[in-house]
Amino acid sequence: AALLLPLQVRLVMKAHSFIRENVPRVLSSVKDKAGTVHIPRMSQYLYFLFAPTLIYRDNYPRNPTIRWGYVATKFAQVLGSLFYAYYIFVRLCIPQFRNSSQETFNLRGLVLCIFNSILPGVLILFLVFFAFLHCWLNAFAEMLRFADRMFYK
Repeated sequence: AALLLPLQVRLVMKAHSFIRENVPRVLSSVKDKAGTVHIPRMSQYLYFLFAPTLIYRDNYPRNPTIRWGYVATKFAQVLGSLFYAYYIFVRLCIPQFRNSSQETFNLRGLVLCIFNSILPGVLILFLVFFAFLHCWLNAFAEMLRFADRMFYK
């Protein structure tokens, strides 16, 4: 459930953007009694679903080619970040709680375990943000030839 919830939220946000951009266009053409109503093609909608943006447009700036070396580098960085986060978790977080599980429960020990895990936890959080927001989104943007790489603005 924790993995599906962000995907569902992303799809709901994209559906909202698609509807918000296209309904006024359709309603204005119906009000003006225009002969043609511009409805986006299915390929435009599918591209929007996979593009790393939440704002629907009929056309996005596109790069002429895909740099496969760049894509491979970004995926390697994702894997490296995941392995490094696993290493930090196994070496710094798990031993703290493993030792406390063999002792009787006391509040002081729990608080010490939590405070000793804060710094590794923050480092893992930064690694996950780097892996997803920088590496993963840039890799998919490159594979889709999506030229607007302003993820951080």
